[in-house]
Amino acid sequence: MELRQIQYFVAVAEELHFGRAAQRLHIGQPAVSQQVRRLERELRTQLFDRSSRTVTLTAAGQALLPEGRELLKALDSFAAKAQRLAAQKDATFRVGISSALGERLDDFLDALPGAGSGTRFEFQTLAAHNRLEEVRAGRLDAAFVRGVESAPGLRLLTLWHDPLVAALPAAHPLSGRESLNLADLAGVPLRIAARAENPVLHDAVVAACRKAGFEPTFGAPFTGFQDTLAEIGASGDGWTLMYPTAADTVSSRRIALLPLDGEPITMRMFLALPENADPMRLELLTETAARVRRKTMGSV
Repeated sequence: MELRQIQYFVAVAEELHFGRAAQRLHIGQPAVSQQVRRLERELRTQLFDRSSRTVTLTAAGQALLPEGRELLKALDSFAAKAQRLAAQKDATFRVGISSALGERLDDFLDALPGAGSGTRFEFQTLAAHNRLEEVRAGRLDAAFVRGVESAPGLRLLTLWHDPLVAALPAAHPLSGRESLNLADLAGVPLRIAARAENPVLHDAVVAACRKAGFEPTFGAPFTGFQDTLAEIGASGDGWTLMYPTAADTVSSRRIALLPLDGEPITMRMFLALPENADPMRLELLTETAARVRRKTMGSV
């Protein structure tokens, strides 16, 4: 049995005419008749009742027609997927990232399944809101982003949850501890992004402070990790919160980094994709995101 025989059978069954089926298939009518008869011999059953005037399906032909259509549909899907894979093989993913991904980016690349082998990536370091806009505009294929819970026009794949760590001056009396209770920081000026800039982070930190029994005292606005940490270290006052991957890049002896006791304050990292992302890319990145989650869930 050959797939072309199934194709010819379906064409004749739908046209109920060997000549019209041949025209539709762009081949000669004798070839269609020959292959359908060969298929009938292979199946040991008659598919059509033929007369000089009409062609009709037998009961067996009627029963097998849906299966034949499904086979051809699967063949089309197989061929289309193969074409997309071939096109993707030499494709480049343009991905927006933050400057503080650290080894998490390695976790993502290590999690790519076999279908992603050979995929090339171009990374651009941009501010979070710029990353999202670049994905919407089609200038980026995807972007790593925190501090959002929804993004109109984009699909968000959860990658991991990061527990925040406290950064305070090394000269501060609390810096010698192995960890901090959030309540210990009551009254110490908090350096954090304004709510308008990062509402998810701002609300999560304020809620955690209130749960610990105090209203945070806000210091100067957070202006960036390097600037803010330099100012905290130089002044000997204030505190902020950092992602673990960013904390790994801190080498200043004027800054102490301490984990928080109790329930951690966590922020979720997403991979943002266009809502109408190419199905093959969506499949590849969805599987990658699931692998990353499985690997990192033990560190949440």
